Amino acid sequence: MTQTNLSKWLKGIIGGIGVCGAVIYGYLIPLFGKEMVRLNPEFSFCYVPWLTVIRISAVPCFLILYFGWKISTEIGRDNSFSEENARYLKYISGLALTDSGYFFLANLVLLLLNMNHPGIFLASLMVEFAGTAVAVAAAVLSHLVQKAADIQKENELTI
Repeated sequence: MTQTNLSKWLKGIIGGIGVCGAVIYGYLIPLFGKEMVRLNPEFSFCYVPWLTVIRISAVPCFLILYFGWKISTEIGRDNSFSEENARYLKYISGLALTDSGYFFLANLVLLLLNMNHPGIFLASLMVEFAGTAVAVAAAVLSHLVQKAADIQKENELTI
């Protein structure tokens, strides 16, 4: 597989994830929330706070897709091991960690305000764990790409 083909595949996957995310965050979550309020009107006071928390947590996710798109563009230019890609991976790591921390704190606050169920709080720990795993993986990849970029730069200077 050539760098150009790999870049096209990555962009297609990132675009598909972006479309799925937009449908989930923009349509399905509000729809399920309204259905839950219709079936259980006693939870109607929780709808807007939860929708706000979830929509705010979508922002870092779409920023991560943006940086993933930039990385795939660099891969298409046959510039896989570059300082730019290392920097983008570091941004992805920070965004994933920030989103995981935000989601944990928001869940905890909603639990303390009696707008969350303890079971949902415990289940959301899996989401936070996944976000932390993505952050660690992106940080490791950032480090490795930076090392490879340094080696590549050294080799270019060698006669």
